[in-house]
Amino acid sequence: MPIRPAPIKREQALRILAQTGISPSNYAPPLFRLLWRLGSNVPPPHLLPFWQAALVLGAFFGPAWTALVFLFNHMLALPVPGILALLALALLMGCLFGLSMAAYYAYGRRKHHLPTWDSLCGQDESK
Repeated sequence: MPIRPAPIKREQALRILAQTGISPSNYAPPLFRLLWRLGSNVPPPHLLPFWQAALVLGAFFGPAWTALVFLFNHMLALPVPGILALLALALLMGCLFGLSMAAYYAYGRRKHHLPTWDSLCGQDESK
């Protein structure tokens, strides 16, 4: 699978974020780099609206964390919770993590006076 060139808007956003002094691992975390490599045009996390950041980060973390809990319980021969308990745990952890990370990125956006994603000049992402 050939690597696609990054959209102009994302490159512009990453240049702006690099000039703020924010760590590259913070403004381009592994999950987002994976999404970009898979062809998704999701903005860097600092430029996502609050609800989108909460959704993207929570939707990944909740199931991943719950799967690890399930595996460790199984490996350590601990009682494995029922499926409803695991689903509730995934939802709770996804919500908590997603909301806290969205708040963190929103704080960074305000602290560094970052522009909104829509205000960046670049090619139309819908094409």
